[in-house]
Amino acid sequence: MEESRRKFIKQASIAGAGIMLSKTTFGAKSYNRIMGANDRVRVGVVGFSDRHKSSHMPCFMNHYKELNFEVVGVSDIWNKRREEGAAAWKQKMGNDVKAYRNNEEMYGSKTVDAVFMSTADFQHARHCAEAVRAGCDVYCEKPFAETMEDARFALKAVKETGKIVQIGSQRRSGANYHAADDFIKSGQFGPITMVELKWNVNQPGRWRRADLVPQLKESDTDWKRFLMNRPYEAFDPRKYLEFRLFWPYSSGLPGQWMSHQIDTVHWFSGLSHPRSVTANGGIYMWKDGRRNWDTITAAFDYGPANDMSSGFQVTFASRMHNGDDDPSEIYYSNGGELNLVTNKVTPRGGLTENMAKAMGMKANRLPEISLRNTEKVVSSANTGGDVLTSNHVRNWMECVRSRKQPNAPVEAGYSHAIALIMTTAAAHTGQKATFDEKTQEVMAGGKVFKY
Repeated sequence: MEESRRKFIKQASIAGAGIMLSKTTFGAKSYNRIMGANDRVRVGVVGFSDRHKSSHMPCFMNHYKELNFEVVGVSDIWNKRREEGAAAWKQKMGNDVKAYRNNEEMYGSKTVDAVFMSTADFQHARHCAEAVRAGCDVYCEKPFAETMEDARFALKAVKETGKIVQIGSQRRSGANYHAADDFIKSGQFGPITMVELKWNVNQPGRWRRADLVPQLKESDTDWKRFLMNRPYEAFDPRKYLEFRLFWPYSSGLPGQWMSHQIDTVHWFSGLSHPRSVTANGGIYMWKDGRRNWDTITAAFDYGPANDMSSGFQVTFASRMHNGDDDPSEIYYSNGGELNLVTNKVTPRGGLTENMAKAMGMKANRLPEISLRNTEKVVSSANTGGDVLTSNHVRNWMECVRSRKQPNAPVEAGYSHAIALIMTTAAAHTGQKATFDEKTQEVMAGGKVFKY
């Protein structure tokens, strides 16, 4: 135990001296040993969204020269955004960037090798499948999918084509998260007994686009193309621009925030989805016509499907009417806690000598260890090129070159999609949600959950 602890601290201190980009990171001098390294990778943008402008763009600019990438096209079905996107990227790149009316037009031009994808939540999976079938590698924003039908469809396409897909779960490119994963998997933490996830804000304008809604006219976009495989509804600029507030275009809190945090549970534990989920909540504060809740609490049971005597519980709580926008992730074991707010492992709450002695047991207390604290989690979707996302974008770009699997491969997206769809099913039906391994369907109240 002591030897492992010293080794862990030594490795953590070495890595903490710089920014860990990924386990596949390599220097610029290595590129001449990779086939096709001198070929410029041509990138297209699928959806010139706020997320793309504020995050993908600055992160790409950090690395594109060294890795020999360029943006050559922007596809957006709204003329305002595609024209703005093409102009913005032309200014950044210094080369011509073409505006495309839709994805088919861009892929048909045979001018792109890879794409950034940040369209509406419910479109990610279908757009990802479309891109890989067109021969492109993909940086796909989370959530990966909001229905199992879409998740299976996209997973099949990615696996069949062998394209590189990075899911936008940027925690997987954070040094502190890799340190946490290493510590848990080393066995020093002991079995996980509980995980508490929280994400609270007090922002009435979060996910609202009050300034843009009046600018969007049906004649300036393609409403039917926007709806994709969702049930037809009459044109509504709010659903188009504020989709995160409206099911079935987004699950809201589970898809936006829980998908990030539950991904670390799957990563650290090696489990691909919960055994069951229950959830409740409501629209308690913001009576602005939204369909998705502004408050939710979900409880997850995790563990081997064939061994109900082992496992652990996870809770996710989120509210949009009181909070400081500072996400919290705390892992508990009988020996203490691993806190990804403080980035420390401590004996807090561990079994003390006095308590253990009374039961004829041995004390179980974790040592004090600092995780690599080089990247702070940036929670806002509209903050710029933070280190975590910059690392994540670079990791994707490197893997496009090396053909190695990225830090957050498609399987990670598929897993977080199962968890969030189970949460949506529990919230919408009031029933406990489970997952049928054979059919790969989410079940609630004995029925397959459908939107």
